[in-house]
Amino acid sequence: MSEVVVNGWERALMAAEKVKERLRRATAALDAAGVPYAVVGGNAVAEWVARVDDEAVRNTRDVDLLVRRGDFAAARSALEAVGFLYHYLMDVDVFIDGPQGKPSGGVHLVFAGQRVRAGDELPCPDLDESERAAEFQVVSLPALVRMKLTSWRLKDRVHLIDMIQVGLLDASWPARLPPPLAARLQELLDNPNG
Repeated sequence: MSEVVVNGWERALMAAEKVKERLRRATAALDAAGVPYAVVGGNAVAEWVARVDDEAVRNTRDVDLLVRRGDFAAARSALEAVGFLYHYLMDVDVFIDGPQGKPSGGVHLVFAGQRVRAGDELPCPDLDESERAAEFQVVSLPALVRMKLTSWRLKDRVHLIDMIQVGLLDASWPARLPPPLAARLQELLDNPNG
């Protein structure tokens, strides 16, 4: 019997589908348990970008969810009930997808009203800054922009540039933001190609 060879682009497609499946399973479990949440991070960017141009969407390797700290136990119970395993790794609450799962591809929780990292300019938004998308609750565009500008890693800047390029963000946006974040966004608006 010969071994089936899967080429690189097929593996990439399968990996993207696995992330979507984790996102759907995690959010469906939280919905069923009545645990308030909002999708944040790369999947939230994908949701917003796809509303304008589905061909401009980037894949992401993990699922980031915003929950209230007081709902952690209920969120944990709901996620574990659908096969996720809880770990606290490098100051992150992460749920990996079964015993063979990887933390880098897991479900990561961040907490409403709390800073992700001690030096962050702003805390995460509250869940009232979210809306229902077709399949899950997603953070509002203004809240997502603030989160990406606060985090300011390379991938966050790329996500912001994606939002600029599809027209979600324009020259009117810096005026809506506190000074440090406004300056960061203006930098990207002035030079979106680096």
